[in-house]
Amino acid sequence: MDDMQKTIAFVEDDDVIRENYADILTIAGFDVTTYRSRIEATKAFDKQLPNLVLLDISLGDERDAGFHLCGHLRHLSETLPIIFLTSHNDEVDKISGMRLGADDYITKDASIDFIVVRIEALFRRLEAQNNVHQEPRANVHHLNFDLNQDCSQAYWKGERLDISLTQFWIISALTQNPGGVKSHSNLMTAAHITVEPNTIVAHVRAIRESFRRIDSSFDCLETVRGLGYRWIEKSTLNN
Repeated sequence: MDDMQKTIAFVEDDDVIRENYADILTIAGFDVTTYRSRIEATKAFDKQLPNLVLLDISLGDERDAGFHLCGHLRHLSETLPIIFLTSHNDEVDKISGMRLGADDYITKDASIDFIVVRIEALFRRLEAQNNVHQEPRANVHHLNFDLNQDCSQAYWKGERLDISLTQFWIISALTQNPGGVKSHSNLMTAAHITVEPNTIVAHVRAIRESFRRIDSSFDCLETVRGLGYRWIEKSTLNN
C-alpha cells in the first residue's frame, strides 16, 4: 500500500462492537469513521466516499439495512471496496452480498488480524486498478460475449452485465482462455483479493445469476469439481 492513510467507514449498530473494532483498526493504521444506522451512513456516503466500507447486515430494526447500503454504494462507485462484517453466516446471506457487489464477506468470529489482512488485500486491489491502464490487456470477444478492459465492463448478447469490479476480473480471467480451468487461487490472484474459497464460490454464483437475468439458458460457466471453473463457448456445449 502507499504511504497515505486509508479511510475506512464502519457501519455497525452495536455500540460496543463498533467502538472496539474502530479502536483496533485505528491502531492498525487506518483512519476510521463509524456510523450506527443506514440513514446516518447514507447521508455521509452521499457527500463523500471513504476508501473502504465495512458493513453489518442488520442495523437496528432493519434486517437487511446492510444489503440496501451495499446496493447504494455500488451505485455510487463501481470500484469502492466493500466488506460485510456480520454475525450472519447463512450461505444465502453471503450470496446476496456478492450479488449486490460486495467484495468480501467475513463473520464476526474472525480474528482482527484476519480482518486486517482482508482489508489490506482489497487496498492492494485499488492499487492494481489504478495501474491497470499502465498495463494494457486484450479485450475479449466470444460468441454472444464481449469484455472491455478499458472500461471494466462485460456484455452478454449486447446487454451489459450488472457485476462488481471483483466479478469483472473473475470473468476476465475465465474468458481469456476458454476451456482452461481456473482454480479458486487463480481467481483470487486475477481479482487482486485474498478471500476464502467459498467467497469465490459465492462470486461465481452471483456472476451466473447476472448472465441468467439476461439469458435464462446461459450455461457457459462450468464448475469443474475439485479443480475450479472454466468458460466454455456456448456453441460447443452440445458437441
